[in-house]
Amino acid sequence: MGAGTEPGGVSRSDEEWERFLRESVAGVADAPKEPSARAREVAKRLREEPGPGPEGWRVHTPARPKRRMVWYVTGLLAALVLLVVALAPGRVVDLFAGGGTGSAPQAPQRPTVHEPFRGSPAASWADGAAGITLPEARAVGWMGAAEVEKALASSRDFLVASSLDRAVLRGERPEKAIALINPYQKDVQDLLETALRTPSEKNDPLLLFSRFQPSRTRLVGDVVKTQGRLTYQEGERGALQVTADVTFVYPVTRADTDGDDEEVVRTIVRRELVLSWDDPAKVITKPGTFSITSYKYDMTNGGCGDAPKGYLTPPFGKDRQADGTGTEIDPYDRAAPVGRGGSAGDGCRSATRS
Repeated sequence: MGAGTEPGGVSRSDEEWERFLRESVAGVADAPKEPSARAREVAKRLREEPGPGPEGWRVHTPARPKRRMVWYVTGLLAALVLLVVALAPGRVVDLFAGGGTGSAPQAPQRPTVHEPFRGSPAASWADGAAGITLPEARAVGWMGAAEVEKALASSRDFLVASSLDRAVLRGERPEKAIALINPYQKDVQDLLETALRTPSEKNDPLLLFSRFQPSRTRLVGDVVKTQGRLTYQEGERGALQVTADVTFVYPVTRADTDGDDEEVVRTIVRRELVLSWDDPAKVITKPGTFSITSYKYDMTNGGCGDAPKGYLTPPFGKDRQADGTGTEIDPYDRAAPVGRGGSAGDGCRSATRS
């Protein structure tokens, strides 16, 4: 029986014998006690040439990853994603919003008589006076903290009486609001009398009051949504100067309709008023009243193109298409400065949302 041949005549390759001999040299338990001359020769060679031996016949060496192929596939997938986003961004948004591939596109939510603020940012606003925030009072000018607090409350009362009182909104004379204005401020008193008697572009009651013509327009529900605040500082001659910046959202419909399917329109008015609570020792005034320093407003869905009638005139039906043909504004963007919009002289304002 020669080297590399086991009993029974089975022949082994040189590589297998080398592995067998390495294991023998390492002291494997079942290695032969008396290796053959061939085994001694191979063992000697292995000792003289250190280093890794031949791979075992059952040992698997994984192939190196093909990095170029991985980067190619990754780049291809990224390009496909960018292509989908560019061609159909809306569908991608729907997927992430939970719409799924089978979801139908969302139609705009229209207001109804039962949900007049449906689909509007104003739906989450406070109701009426609750949406007008008052700051903490402190002493300013000729007023102590307690007097400032009272003046702030009265300033808010004016906003309620001029823009939230149900009788005023129905077109009645705003007696409570007028009673809070300094009767000795002649220019404003003249404006009020002329505007309420014979409205014009120059003398328009909408400059200070929100009014709808009852024969044409009817308020929907009992809620007007509001958002705004009052701030204050020391004004001229030590006066308390109060600035009001408030947005009012009025849901309305035609006066001659009555049903669940009637059209509802939201008229949005944002007002900025500067009121001066003057020191009676320096300015002629009546206690408990203020002088109006400035007033301006923005209005959408409240009328456009006609000569001022002294009322907000929301467009309905086909009139809505012709009403907003001018400058587009977002009536809910309270970061923008307040202008004076909505009258015939200023052109039409189109609301991007209501």
